[in-house]
Amino acid sequence: MRRQQRIALINDITGFGRCSVTVQLPIISALKVQACPLPTALLSVHTGFPLHYLMDFTPHMRPYLENWQRNGLEFDGILTGFLASTAQIELVLEFAQKFRRENTLVIVDPVMGDDGKLYASYTEELCQEMRRLLSCADVVTPNLTEACRLLEIPYPQDGQVSDRDLRELAAAIAAQGPRQVVITGVSDGAQVKNFLYEKGREPEIQRLNRVGGERSGTGDAFAAIVAAALVKGESLSAAVRRAALFICKVLAFANELDQPWNYGLPFEEYLTEL
Repeated sequence: MRRQQRIALINDITGFGRCSVTVQLPIISALKVQACPLPTALLSVHTGFPLHYLMDFTPHMRPYLENWQRNGLEFDGILTGFLASTAQIELVLEFAQKFRRENTLVIVDPVMGDDGKLYASYTEELCQEMRRLLSCADVVTPNLTEACRLLEIPYPQDGQVSDRDLRELAAAIAAQGPRQVVITGVSDGAQVKNFLYEKGREPEIQRLNRVGGERSGTGDAFAAIVAAALVKGESLSAAVRRAALFICKVLAFANELDQPWNYGLPFEEYLTEL
């Protein structure tokens, strides 16, 4: 039976703040790929707000995925996002084992921290468990903080790192399983660069001028575009460039609106351009 390609999204669903599945589902759909969420949690707003309500979905995740399996569902991609516990990481590994087919891409966005610091919910135990996902991943998209934590090495002073260092970091991550690694959003003066590493190819560095400051959901949008583009057969280089250009355009619009950082990316204005 001919069908659209589809991606399973293992991530939380947040009502306000434009992050996680709330960002990824419409973006992947705009790229003409079916998006199928497996929630890890339900949040009223994300944790960048002073107050939030959270419902942990962990007890429901196994019955949910088992129902998908009984219904014979298949996926062309599996994209993971924020995982809040070792139990959820175990469930991701189980999901990959049950649903991975010969051509299924597993894309891991290791949402662990930023600017050299882990997010408040992350413990050393959780970091150790996150490293287990590298063995089942085809593609990993860490920022510099996450790359260092995955490799258990210190974060560089002031976040400054050479291209040679990035190559060593990416190669070390790739040696643990994934064939493609993108170290995202590395600060380089007035520019931001993405470092692309593929086994058997020369690394590539893509640079863009910095646009504004950090905003919630940027990493989710980036991972969603890259995942959908790869599933559709685009090269890693083309997928990353597509994601970076889209996000820069939306960041510029967010600056025009002067909206708070925790309101996220006003991506809706540009969905038709994907």
